[in-house]
Amino acid sequence: MLELFIEACGWIAALLILGSYILVSMGRLSGQSRAYQWMNVVGAAGFVVNSGWHGAIPSTALNVVWLAVGLVTLWRIASAPVQRG
Repeated sequence: MLELFIEACGWIAALLILGSYILVSMGRLSGQSRAYQWMNVVGAAGFVVNSGWHGAIPSTALNVVWLAVGLVTLWRIASAPVQRG
């Protein structure tokens, strides 16, 4: 059961990150949108679980950084002053 969970984390992560990239590339999401950043944060977390379980240290490290970048970006988006037009 645990292995099924680990594999599901990896596949969901792949779909989220690929989906976010496709949506940004098609102009449907902005790279600064909360949706894009959350898709990447959750996707990176899934890859950390999956690649860490499988001992793929370079992939795990990359996705820890990817996750941190997304969280920092989300924090900056939330902290930005509201612009009124």
